[in-house]
Amino acid sequence: MTAAVNALLAPGGTRLRADAQRNVERLVAAARAALDEEGIDVTTRDIARRAGVGLGTLYRRVPSLNALLAAILIDTIDEMTELAVRARDAGDPWRAFADFAEAFVQLRASSCGLHAALSGSGELDLGRHVDLLRQEVSRLIQHAQAAGAVREDVDWRDIPFVLATAIPADHTIGLTAKPDQWRHNLGIILSGLRPTRDTPALGA
Repeated sequence: MTAAVNALLAPGGTRLRADAQRNVERLVAAARAALDEEGIDVTTRDIARRAGVGLGTLYRRVPSLNALLAAILIDTIDEMTELAVRARDAGDPWRAFADFAEAFVQLRASSCGLHAALSGSGELDLGRHVDLLRQEVSRLIQHAQAAGAVREDVDWRDIPFVLATAIPADHTIGLTAKPDQWRHNLGIILSGLRPTRDTPALGA
């Protein structure tokens, strides 16, 4: 289990019996899969069913559904924050920014719950962690701009919105999105964010 989930389900380093530990691990895996596939409106009944345990087991091991979902999302958001920190310290500002952008979009595309949480949906307590992510993303983008790797005429606040648009709808004008459509979209977006002599300034 990752940091926030471990702190929630095994406070103070609590050691569980082997069977109880297996149940906790199944519940966490089930909750993570349900978040990815169904989003933040998933129910305790669905998680228990996926984990193959009774609702009583879930209620004994999990303080609340919202607390469990928040802990899983916090771990992912903190992972994204750490990726932004490491990217800012990398040697090649463009490659580091592009790698972070790919990880950011891929994580959002693969998890309905994360996508909804970062879009401000739901009532989960994620504010402090999202604030830290926003802070590190701004530093990364501004660092890349200062290095001449990202267009200076783009406000850093616009870039997270632009990256989020890489995640496509399933269908548009009778076309079906490819399984990796987000990757194609991201390539087009990154091409537009990279400065070139022929790229006109925004508003020009």
